Amino acid sequence: MYAIVEINGQQFKAEAGKKLFVNHIKDVEAGKTVEFDRVLLVDNDGAVTVGAPTVEGAKVVAEVVNPLVKGDKVVVFKMKRRKDYRVKNGHRTHFTEVEVKSVNA
Repeated sequence: MYAIVEINGQQFKAEAGKKLFVNHIKDVEAGKTVEFDRVLLVDNDGAVTVGAPTVEGAKVVAEVVNPLVKGDKVVVFKMKRRKDYRVKNGHRTHFTEVEVKSVNA
């Protein structure tokens, strides 16, 4: 059984026991449980339920493993040739690591 769930504007495939790196969720602590109720699709052993826009009564329960994980460094380099223009910037995206405990539909 799996579900497609929307977390902070992104869609993830959630199965029991799977770890996900989602966009940073504020005000969560390690070991706490979080519930996501924006379930878009549920597949229960071949019986597919598609929501319009969400499936009623379905939710995904997950446990926060690590509240703040820094992603790889992304380098943003801008250049205009022959104009002596070069700008180098970068950032590291923050994630929250969660482990899916159950999919309730």
